[in-house]
Amino acid sequence: MTSEPQFDKRPRLSGTDLIHADDAFHGVEVSSSISVTTTFRAPRPATDATPGDDEIDEWNPSRHRYSRHTQNVSTRVEKVLSKITGGYAVTYASGLAAAHAALVHLRPTRIAITGGYSGTHATLETYKRSRGDLPIIGIDDPFQPGDICWLETPVNPTGEVRDIKYYADKVHAVGGHLLVDSTFAPPPLQNPFKWGADVVIHSATKYLGGHCDLLSGVVVVPTVEKWKDLWSIRTFHGSVMGSLEAWLLLRSLRTLHLRVPRQSETATALARWLNQAAGGKAVNGIPAGMIEKVHHSSLQGTDSRGFEPTAQMEGGWNATFAIILEDEFYAKFLPHELEYFVPATSLGGVESLIEQRVQSDPGEDTRLVRISVGLEDLQDLKSDLRNAFQRLVKART
Repeated sequence: MTSEPQFDKRPRLSGTDLIHADDAFHGVEVSSSISVTTTFRAPRPATDATPGDDEIDEWNPSRHRYSRHTQNVSTRVEKVLSKITGGYAVTYASGLAAAHAALVHLRPTRIAITGGYSGTHATLETYKRSRGDLPIIGIDDPFQPGDICWLETPVNPTGEVRDIKYYADKVHAVGGHLLVDSTFAPPPLQNPFKWGADVVIHSATKYLGGHCDLLSGVVVVPTVEKWKDLWSIRTFHGSVMGSLEAWLLLRSLRTLHLRVPRQSETATALARWLNQAAGGKAVNGIPAGMIEKVHHSSLQGTDSRGFEPTAQMEGGWNATFAIILEDEFYAKFLPHELEYFVPATSLGGVESLIEQRVQSDPGEDTRLVRISVGLEDLQDLKSDLRNAFQRLVKART
């Protein structure tokens, strides 16, 4: 079992930052208003004004021209996201729109990627249509100039952690770039820039949104110049986040420091409790022959290169993980035997979600069940799973 990050030394998200990082852009209202306009009144020009005198700084707009360019709520969201990620954040209409924009920004000659979210692989194939021959290699293959290493960590669906520094050093040695998809480890769990990432992306649909009620993606880069390039890509791809989604995301970010640490702690305790029954053992009311293996970063241990994920996951362990059940029947029907877990895809919401992953990703093991832990009480989740396991055994016999 992986050692535990020291609780009192874990980095914390500042609630003050989450609530006030956008103060420069608030109006007279306490809760931000939803902007529904597509276009904005232009100010009357000065008599001696010439074209270009009234340029808008998109990073710090004093006014807005057209909502595909900027509008108040999305600007406020990006200020909060930038503050908590340690970079410059650009929002997009979805996580996959963000992934595509990152590809356009980086312009790789090859992409190194292994496993992870199936939607990302589909987006890479879509991107390749406009690029002709664009080789895809594995992250452990030799790199060459022009490569990007696309590192999803923790990786979907198992929640196991990959060594960001190792892959950063490897790709930087040939002049390439490291992109980290940190969707499974939002702030404060992991800071990819600290370990060498050049670009960080999140599906904000998941933990940043946190309520299963919005679609959004985020790309974070280390300089405002790179932010402006990504802003241009978003503006002229038309992949801007909607006004309602921007408002919902701003609302959600206000409580991120309360939600994610709680989900992390509950998920870690639940994964370790389930792991006691791994190998088919009968433990804690879980019947024998039920659980083959539990995948979670806290159970990962040290790899062959000596990487142990405690330092990288310094804010706590991820709240989404996977279990391999002994039988496909159990994996198929477990999600539908539960009271508090919702049988649905996605992750990061306040409600716990569970799915037989093959229902969403045909390439997965039919016995793999992915669990996204929400904000319910740990003992209730344990009891719910225990009862469901017992009912499945009875149904099978």
